[in-house]
Amino acid sequence: QVQLVESGGGLVQAGGSLRLSCAASGSIFGSNTADWYRQAPGKQRELVAQITVSGRTNYADSVKGRFTISRDNAKNTVYLQMNSLKPEDTAVYYCRVVTVFTAYWGQGTQVTVSA
Repeated sequence: QVQLVESGGGLVQAGGSLRLSCAASGSIFGSNTADWYRQAPGKQRELVAQITVSGRTNYADSVKGRFTISRDNAKNTVYLQMNSLKPEDTAVYYCRVVTVFTAYWGQGTQVTVSA
């Protein structure tokens, strides 16, 4: 059973930066696509960023140019660097890894951006 643990969330002013981390209990990121999702109060969970096995990245239009997803296979960790944060980025951020068998989710980390 793979466990994902997110960290790095917190309260930041608009224009600030945060780096989220998602640590896995096993060597899972090197062979599977990893995603960051977020869910704001009253809204559906949405895909924010994705990194494939080959290192290809994709981003939601709302975060392009501000967020960067990366992966350190040796540390079994995926990161989300968030710059130029806006109040509308406020949400719980979740890490997800999809294997051929199932999808694993972390418990989420709260990001709050004040105006």
